Amino acid sequence: MIYIVNKSTDPAYNIALEEYCFKRLKQFDKIFILWINEPAIIVGKYQNTLAEINERFVKEQGIHVVRRITGGGAVYHDLDNLNYTIISNEEEGRSDFDFETFSQPVIEALAGLGVKAEFSGRNDITIDGKKICGNAQAYADERVMHHGCLLFNTDLTVLSKALEPSKETVGSKGVKSVRSRVDNILPHLKEGITVCEFADKILEEMISRFPEMRPYEFSEAESREIEQSRRDKFGNWDWNYGSNPPAEVVRESRYPAGKIEVFLDLKHGKIDRIRFFGTFFGRNGDLAEVETRLKGVKYTPEEVKNALTAIDVRHYFTGFTVEELTEVIAG
Repeated sequence: MIYIVNKSTDPAYNIALEEYCFKRLKQFDKIFILWINEPAIIVGKYQNTLAEINERFVKEQGIHVVRRITGGGAVYHDLDNLNYTIISNEEEGRSDFDFETFSQPVIEALAGLGVKAEFSGRNDITIDGKKICGNAQAYADERVMHHGCLLFNTDLTVLSKALEPSKETVGSKGVKSVRSRVDNILPHLKEGITVCEFADKILEEMISRFPEMRPYEFSEAESREIEQSRRDKFGNWDWNYGSNPPAEVVRESRYPAGKIEVFLDLKHGKIDRIRFFGTFFGRNGDLAEVETRLKGVKYTPEEVKNALTAIDVRHYFTGFTVEELTEVIAG
């Protein structure tokens, strides 16, 4: 097992680094990363970016906007919050996301600082009922990547403004993240520490759990590859913004496992094109199979359900049933 204390604060580079570790450092069964970003909004893989941000405020404040490779909702980062990533080989027999297990080291580290935190809801860590950390995960090639955003001493006023979409930019059809009551960790600590000292506490907790952990440094070739990914993908407007496709039918619903927005083009009563957006998670990040399976299907609940039954939808929409997907697509 290795750990990486990433000193970069460039959000696009840091997301590229995270993806590199996830997909390229497969020789290590476990990887732990700590990182801090300059002010940024990190949107979920399946979200409509403009439905998540106050575009005018974001531009005025120079806040970065970067899309990550995991599902879930948009989060705000700044230099006073701490991000952590845990990458590991998938445990045999696991068929769903296990946010609680991966959140335990953070909860234990906070306990060591005299703060009682607990896992709550779908993927949150809370203190006194207020969210101090959201989590997201991705699967690929029998590996799982889990990451969390810890609000240590974040400017909550900026967070609130940055994540409030401008009414003139986004209409009512945008699928927007639910804004939970949030709080910072620092006010709950008995003694004041910096976010870097807090990061040290988290690392100490991980090393105590995994004493075999060793530091890892990237080679020059690895650093160049990460930089190229930053430049070509995560620093690119097409990846971070893109656009929702024009569509005849736009449907949206919220379920316990997340939100889904569906864009449909119909031709002669059949689905000609379909796209999915939202805050859902999926073990398989490529929805092309689902979209292809539905192309040409008669636009009725019965026919849509039959088409979805032919594939394992849990791989693409974790926690959703065929019935729920049928409902949001064809009602």
